[in-house]
Amino acid sequence: MSVAADLELGQLARELPVIDGLGVRRLRLPSDAASIALLSNRAMQADNIEERESAEDWERWLALAGFDPATDVVVAEFAGAIVAYAQARWTDDNDGGRNYGTMGIVAPELRGQGIGGALLRHNERRLRQIAAGHDPSLEKRYESWAFESETLRINLLESAGYAVVRYFFDMLRPTLDDVPGLPLPSGIEIRAVRPEHHRQIWDADTEAFRDHWGGMDTSEKAFTRHFSGPNFRPDLWRIAWDGDQVAGVVMNEILTSFNQATGERRGLIAGVSVRRPWRGRGLARALVADSLRALREAGMTSAVLGVDAQNPTGALGVYEATGFRVDKTGRNYRKRLEAT
Repeated sequence: MSVAADLELGQLARELPVIDGLGVRRLRLPSDAASIALLSNRAMQADNIEERESAEDWERWLALAGFDPATDVVVAEFAGAIVAYAQARWTDDNDGGRNYGTMGIVAPELRGQGIGGALLRHNERRLRQIAAGHDPSLEKRYESWAFESETLRINLLESAGYAVVRYFFDMLRPTLDDVPGLPLPSGIEIRAVRPEHHRQIWDADTEAFRDHWGGMDTSEKAFTRHFSGPNFRPDLWRIAWDGDQVAGVVMNEILTSFNQATGERRGLIAGVSVRRPWRGRGLARALVADSLRALREAGMTSAVLGVDAQNPTGALGVYEATGFRVDKTGRNYRKRLEAT
């Protein structure tokens, strides 16, 4: 570990509340992944968030671009268990700026004692260091996220000067009965996902999402992650073709970790995108409806998805028309970052 890293950890340790046995250290992979998954799942359950993650989910998350787990992640331990996690990561935004994300998790039984605040300040220091090495002409801002049920996280962010800039909805279709029979537009057909088409599908999806608010990870790591792993179910994907052009994409998944933890049979309608020339023709609705039928045939009984509440392409109406209802509201927070 470098001298600078030692100093960072030392400052964080001094800012943590005085709790006998509480300490902080760097991440150790792969051994920490299972403990972080356990911590995350306990936190989500306490906050009434219906998501669950496995050690493998976390290993894949920690392999994404935009941060180095060896330097940009810290964990806190108490009585031999990981009880807090903090991560700093940056992504480019579609508006030309750059977002410096701060994320933290604290075990439910240790909340309200100052651990979250210490982790947030640590993340901000680390993000300022990272931002100082980036193009000075970029607009830079801290970014974080909270569901409305995460009241302590919301209070922490707002007390630290973060403001809500966007709302998002988690939507639920509680059953997969009565899926509407929405036809594809004339000339469009759904084709099976083939390895030789992976790059073209990816390019079409990333092109479509450039019109959306926020940023999207378009790195090679993200490409590999989307086309591999235990949740990669190309048989459930719905790819719309118009001749030799990909017109629309839906990357569906089965929520394996959540289902195993809860006994549910739930699928995820993921990555719904339609390229500009094919918008306004009912393609998104038809792809979502066909996705619901595919999940039902795979044995699922409900489905979820996430959507920008102010999506410019009318996605909220598309999902409501196919039987989804708003289940939870999330908030995207930002604060100006002054690099030093």
